Amino acid sequence: MLAEYKKDNEKTAMGLLSYLPDFKNLQNLQEEIQLNRDSDDFKLYLYKDNHSNYIGVVGTQINDRFIVVRYISLAAGFREKKYEVDILRDLIKAHPGEKVTTVPEYTYLIKYLDKPNE
Repeated sequence: MLAEYKKDNEKTAMGLLSYLPDFKNLQNLQEEIQLNRDSDDFKLYLYKDNHSNYIGVVGTQINDRFIVVRYISLAAGFREKKYEVDILRDLIKAHPGEKVTTVPEYTYLIKYLDKPNE
């Protein structure tokens, strides 16, 4: 289940983002959080598992035609394609009528959206 980022979840979001190489540097991490907080074009979502534990984060960029998935970061033990696909499915459900796409690194996930439980 996706939950839109809120200031209350800042430490959780930063922890999950820090798994990505671009955000291992604290300054980059803080700038990314600030960007998502200040801009209407960039949104951050936290992903909960079936036990309501935050296990992932997805960063998006929204324009007038698309919602672009910029990155997905999952906690250790949850780094499986299944969770990435579930995040995309939840994002599509949360934005009906809008086209969800990805940056090139994640385009391979699109082919799994029509397949159950992949």
